[in-house]
Amino acid sequence: MAGVLDSVNQRTQLVGQNRLELLLFRLRGRQRFGINVFKVREVLQCPNLTAMPKSNAYIRGVAHIRGQTISVIDLSLAVGGPPIEDITNCFVIIAEYNRSVQGFLVGSVERIVNMNWESIMPPPSGSGRYSYLTAVTEIENELVEILDVEKILNEICPIDTEVSAEIVADGEMQRDLGERIVFIADDSAVARNQVKRALEPLGVQTELAKNGKEALIRLKEISKQDCNNDITERVALLISDVEMPEMDGYTLTAEVKADPRLAPLHVILHTSLSGVFNHAMIEKVGADDFIAKFNPDELASAVKKWVHLD
Repeated sequence: MAGVLDSVNQRTQLVGQNRLELLLFRLRGRQRFGINVFKVREVLQCPNLTAMPKSNAYIRGVAHIRGQTISVIDLSLAVGGPPIEDITNCFVIIAEYNRSVQGFLVGSVERIVNMNWESIMPPPSGSGRYSYLTAVTEIENELVEILDVEKILNEICPIDTEVSAEIVADGEMQRDLGERIVFIADDSAVARNQVKRALEPLGVQTELAKNGKEALIRLKEISKQDCNNDITERVALLISDVEMPEMDGYTLTAEVKADPRLAPLHVILHTSLSGVFNHAMIEKVGADDFIAKFNPDELASAVKKWVHLD
């Protein structure tokens, strides 16, 4: 899997084109799953794992990899399936989410495919609130499922969404916002609610969208109907995830900045993606800020900054 990560220049060519690369893998059976290559550090044969007393049941053990101790999560267990057996013949995907590095135990790893986010669709409406899917797609006439890793990680180690008392107490946010809202776009219900809960103590009203396409349609509606073509009269700020079905956050940002009615809107990209690629991407699409998930104080401070600049 030496070719999993390409150069920065190759990656940034995908930005604004609504494209991604998926690493395909399987857990136990024939069902294929996908993970964005941007989040993958490396893939390796499952190393020796050391069991940790009183650890979460989904964690099969820890591994020492390149000088770092990494928890290895059995993805099959984490999504409600049986444990992966005979792990000596399995693989671990080392990935970075939400400022931390995890290992995901999988049955097998196939290959990388280059796709358009328009081909990545939201999960079926009947999948319900307890589904672990954020999206699905079709490859070679087979359904590929994209897991809500943020939900899985939050169940293993819940994220604190409480903003510190000093940030809440100064009262600047409500004064600067007035009746305006902060718009949040994220395909993960867990992530959307984390942002919403972090901002609520500051008196922030929010509106939520499940992907970039839905957000763009709604923002255009607001600019026409509610605020005489000046979006900032109604919406103070857009906070967008990057990875979303149908339209990703980079493309959403580029579309917003290209529309004269929406262009004055400040955009914060708030994503579990991290690494050296982000500054080039932000500059290319015209985003105003980038924040790695999830630190409630950093998010609240960034919101205060950009709302105050209005």
